[in-house]
Amino acid sequence: MLTTLRRQAGTGLAVLIVFTVLCGVVYPLVVWGVSRLPGLSATAEGQGSVPVVAVDPVAADPAADPYFHTRPSVASLPASGGSNKAQDSTDLLATLDERRAAIAQREGVAPAAVPADAVAASASGLDPDIGPDYAALQTARVARVTGLPVGRVEQLVADATDGRILGFLGEPAVNVPELNAAIAAAASSR
Repeated sequence: MLTTLRRQAGTGLAVLIVFTVLCGVVYPLVVWGVSRLPGLSATAEGQGSVPVVAVDPVAADPAADPYFHTRPSVASLPASGGSNKAQDSTDLLATLDERRAAIAQREGVAPAAVPADAVAASASGLDPDIGPDYAALQTARVARVTGLPVGRVEQLVADATDGRILGFLGEPAVNVPELNAAIAAAASSR
């Protein structure tokens, strides 16, 4: 019995050491090496010409806000998680009303025109997609601030929109980081 226990402990320790070396040393070195390949090295360390737009941008001046916004997050980075508030929570309803009013003011529309995904937080706080209705709501502001024609911004939204999976599963979604990168590139090339 003691020899079996010793053998199993030795095997477990060997597996631990092997996976620690593979996952803690070899894998990071491979990823670092790939980031040094020609064509990747310029942006691997965040030195590209496109600003970081993967998180919901917060403009210093809300009147000059050139980017599309993602769904609100109940988490602050790097954490993720839901709010755990029930649908009939007065705190949750008040938060939704505050978000709706703020978005309506930012976009210059009536609060009733603000779609649900604009005010309902992503459970993980890491959801990069919004619905086409929320993107359409933001199009006029982005066009005005960036100086791009509305038709061009609408085309960029359409290019960043993914349809339903297999044509019938889920809802169409607009990838906000991809869209904001395209907006930044289009605005800088003007």
